[in-house]
This record gives sequence, C-alpha cells and structure tokens, in this order.
Amino acid sequence: MKRNLIIIAVISSLLLLLTGCGAPKDSGQKPLQKVKVFLDWTPNTNHTGVYVAQQRGYYQEQGLDVEILLPGEAGVAQLIAAGQGEFGFSYQEEVTIARTKDVPVKALAAVIQHNTSGFASPVEKGIKSPNDFEGKKYGGWGSPAEEAMIKALMNQENADFNKVEMVNIGTADFFTSTQRDVDFEWIFWGWAGIESELRGVPLNYIQLIDYNEVLDFYTPVLISSEKMISSDPGTVSRFMKATAKGYVDCIREPQESAQILLDSVPELNRDLVINSHKYLADEYQADAPVWGQMSEDRWKKYAEWMFSQGLIEKPLDYQQAFTNEFLPKEQ
Repeated sequence: MKRNLIIIAVISSLLLLLTGCGAPKDSGQKPLQKVKVFLDWTPNTNHTGVYVAQQRGYYQEQGLDVEILLPGEAGVAQLIAAGQGEFGFSYQEEVTIARTKDVPVKALAAVIQHNTSGFASPVEKGIKSPNDFEGKKYGGWGSPAEEAMIKALMNQENADFNKVEMVNIGTADFFTSTQRDVDFEWIFWGWAGIESELRGVPLNYIQLIDYNEVLDFYTPVLISSEKMISSDPGTVSRFMKATAKGYVDCIREPQESAQILLDSVPELNRDLVINSHKYLADEYQADAPVWGQMSEDRWKKYAEWMFSQGLIEKPLDYQQAFTNEFLPKEQ
C-alpha cells in the first residue's frame, strides 16, 4: 500500500509539471481576427502596401490576420458586397457603376493619388494622338468605359470612333499583343510603361489627364461594403491604420518595400518591381495631405462625365460613394 501511494504521488507530480503545475493559464491574448482582401489583378506594385503591412506585422499589431486573394472571375465590388471578403482593390469607375446599380460598396482610400494611366503603343504604330486611333485595333478587357474613353478623346479631335476596331484580349501581355494582334492598349505607366523602358521598347503614350482634368479619377482604390462599415467600423479603422502604415513605408522605403513584394510573390520580375517602386514612391501620395485622401470634387466631376457618356443610367450620389474618415490623420 505504501509503495502504491509513493507511485501515485510521483505520477501526480509529473502530471503537474507537464501541465504547468495546474490548470492552463489564460495568456490574455485574443485570437487574431481573420480578414480577406481581394486584389483587382495579379499582384503588382499597386498592391505593395498590403504586403508590407502583412509582412512587417502591422496587421497583427491591430489584431488582424489578413489573407490576400485574387478575385477570379467575379468583380471585386460584387465579391465585397456579397460578403466574400472584407476589403478589396477596385477603381473609381467600378465603384460608380456599382453604386448606381445598388451594389453597396464604398471607397476608403486612393491607392495612387492621380491617374497614371493612358493609351500606349509602340512608336512604329505612329499613334501620337487620339486622331491616330482611326484605322487601328484597340486591345482591351471588355469594359464599357474603354469604348467611352476612346470615343470621348476622339470626339475632342473630331476623329471617327467607328474606324477603330475593338478587340477583347483579356489579360494578354501588352508587348506580345501589340506586336502581334493589336495596335494600342490602355496601360498604367507605373507598370507596363516602366517595363517598356527596361525592355528598350519606346512607346507613344497618351496620358488621360493631359486631355481632360475630369479623367484624373482614382485608380485603384480600396473598398469595403456599407454593411462592414456600419456594423464593424472598428475593424475598418484598424485595417486602414495598418494599410496606411504599409503604404507610407512604400513611399519612404521604395527599395525595401519592393523586396517585400518580391519575397511575397517571387515570380515577379525583380527589375520591374524595383523600378516601378521608384516611380510610384512619388505617386502614391503625391500632393495629398496624407496617403489615401480623396476629393469630393473629383468624385463629382467623374460621375457627371460618366453619366454624360451613358456609362451609368442615373446620377451618382457621389458624397456617399467614398469616405476619408478611416484614414489615419497622422501617417
């Protein structure tokens, strides 16, 4: 009996040691809240801020576990409105169209302060102005805004839009398609334009904002759903605080931020990512007081232009289409 008692005492002591001398203690740390962010395209330097915030632990500091996802076939606005994710990358045109179709999404921040996109073509195509679009093939992704944009620029120069052949090329590579299938495309200079310089392929570039100030719309933007914003503003605020911190790092440390994107998406072209970041470091915030801030006037003017071009069926309540309230005042 005595020997059995000793054995029981030894076993009890071992169990106490293995379990931390009693019942497990509460660490006091709450589990991280899972959050999904949808990209609008394949990963590129427009998205680096969220990768920086993820890799440097800024989201974790805010109690968030962020998963970065590709959109697949569905548009980002539809995914966010349907509750498939909490946040996403979109653009002012998509938000405008969505809201006039009663899709309840709202813009939270301008990722790039000014529109750096335009129509590009290899110099041998001879396309130096919208007038030169006549008789040429345009390669696009099937958005109605593309046709309206080309029409508007051509009308400004009394050119005939009916002489442009529209070809849907989806996500085909710009350099391959303009050498083989089409004559010009709509690009972001911060990506395809920088790549053209690295390849030594000179381009003619027609930047939209050079033709009409109304075309200085926000592209891309970060969005969320009205339901998310109203029901969980705390999470929206924490996400935006961490995201803004990530983009501020992109502005201040373009080389280091580029490396974070490359580490996260190693299949990307290293020289392109690094040089794109050098360009975008001056464009993310540009002349805005803080990164991400949007102007009511620019939302108003672009919505009116879209309505005048028949891109939306009714006027946009532009004041409800965006908010700056979740942007940190100090960055």
